[in-house]
Amino acid sequence: MKKNNQTLFSQFLLLGLPIPAEHQELFFALFLSMYLTTILGNLIIIILIRLDSHLHTPMYLFLSNLSFSDLCFSSVTMPKLLQNMQSQDTSITYAGCLTQMYFFDLFGGLEIFLLVVMAYDRYVAICLPLHYTSIMSLKLCLCLVLLSWVISMLNSMLHTLLLARLSFCEDNMIRHFFCDMSALLKLLSSSNIHINELMILVLGGLTMVIPFLLIVVSYVQIVSSILNISSARVIQKIFSTCGSHLSVFSLFYGTIFGLYLCPSANNSTVKEIVMAMMCTVVTPMLNPFIYSLRNRNMKEALISVLFKKKISL
Repeated sequence: MKKNNQTLFSQFLLLGLPIPAEHQELFFALFLSMYLTTILGNLIIIILIRLDSHLHTPMYLFLSNLSFSDLCFSSVTMPKLLQNMQSQDTSITYAGCLTQMYFFDLFGGLEIFLLVVMAYDRYVAICLPLHYTSIMSLKLCLCLVLLSWVISMLNSMLHTLLLARLSFCEDNMIRHFFCDMSALLKLLSSSNIHINELMILVLGGLTMVIPFLLIVVSYVQIVSSILNISSARVIQKIFSTCGSHLSVFSLFYGTIFGLYLCPSANNSTVKEIVMAMMCTVVTPMLNPFIYSLRNRNMKEALISVLFKKKISL
């Protein structure tokens, strides 16, 4: 049987969230409302940027891609979680599990690279304002977005292919609410997973630490430029422009650092689940509010679209 298939299992069992049975319905309603809010909020941002010509700028091109990434990132795990909370059957096929892991890594990585691209856009706008139009051309913006997609896809594909070569023959119970790579590797105590762990360490450093440092360096440059400005009005405008991106960046990386800077052997699985819920549910839901409430252009675009709709009716 091993010769015909690399795994002895045709499906896995997702153990889900450690929620008491009497609270299942309450948490189901909570997660459903959060997921619908995520879908609606990010769709509104994408549609507004598409409809309002004033938002056809590099900053909002990157924001629309970030909203699409958030929407897809949440949709990778939440529908399956909601289904499992209402069903006795929590199984997922082997192919479905690898597919879910691939897209989770894809959109998670894409979010990181888009945050780097947006930080670079803010750096050019504030530190090199006279050259902004020539530097942030449409061609460069599209290349940066495409590069973010390509790197994320290659990184996710590599991890998925390395995992697909392994044999699952001891345990098929995933102690998570989705097919997380670390949770799957825990099922492979008898398999050779050194290459997988090495790639996680190397690529994880490249895709997490380097983008983090690039964003920090860009904000150091921005702060240095702000110190040379005497106008309080200009400084306020700069903080208003960068505030939304900085809030999203802090929320995303704060969640990740919160896990790894406070390790605990007793509740490592619980922490991984909490971090995953923050990344896949909370952050994608809050991002549209952060950008819409702190961004005057987005609020004006929403009022403009609603006002035109009212007139047409």
